Amino acid sequence: MRWLRRNVIVIAGLATLAYLILPNVVVMVFSFNKPNGRFNYSWTRFSTDAWKDPCGVADMCGSLSLSLQIATWATVGATVLGTMIAFALVRYRFRARGAINSLIFLPMAMPEVVMAASLLTLFLNLGAQLGFWTILIAHIMFCLSFVVTAVKARVMSMDPRLEEAARDLYAGPVQTFVRVTLPIAAPGIVAGALLAFALSFDDFIITNFNAGSTVTFPMFVWGSAQRGTPVQINVIGTAMFVIAVVVVVAGQLVANRRNKGAKA
Repeated sequence: MRWLRRNVIVIAGLATLAYLILPNVVVMVFSFNKPNGRFNYSWTRFSTDAWKDPCGVADMCGSLSLSLQIATWATVGATVLGTMIAFALVRYRFRARGAINSLIFLPMAMPEVVMAASLLTLFLNLGAQLGFWTILIAHIMFCLSFVVTAVKARVMSMDPRLEEAARDLYAGPVQTFVRVTLPIAAPGIVAGALLAFALSFDDFIITNFNAGSTVTFPMFVWGSAQRGTPVQINVIGTAMFVIAVVVVVAGQLVANRRNKGAKA
């Protein structure tokens, strides 16, 4: 009982982590399945056919490529705009600053279906043709708040004396920003960018409202589930999960090495 009391938090954390990872494990296992019919919902026999031909399903890799393009450009747009907004909100005092701080959280608090319908109404009133560009604009607007929140938290924790020391050493505004401010804010910017990419790539509701005839990967998965679930979907999901884990682990290892080097 003493051991259990001392480690109850660790046990609860591991149980929660296992609960979160379990669906990904199921996806990985069923990526090696070879079902008898169209639906990949029950285990039949082991096979690597889907891994040998991940684009064997018509239009799947096309929709995947489109989702990656949209997520990449949405990440770039949301990260650049969000970083500038975060610095403006933290470093400067201006009218309506409090109102803007409150409005930033609205897309995160608002149900996605409300934002999706609002954006669709805006695009229709402007006479815009639904497709790649409307999806991209909608994703940038949706991801912007998350980037601002991540970068803002990092900028608020920065020590202003470091920038003052750089200016005392005759560094100009550009040099100070590039060599001092930006490296310190980089973890928050990278975190916001990764979050924006994940949200954009994974989004279905906002995309479905503003896509028109364009089909992204989440929409392809949803449509496939109506008539059959190809094993290749599990292959793509497994690959994305493994890539995400590798990126996170690599980032953590790099951070640990830098911390050890700084201490040394």
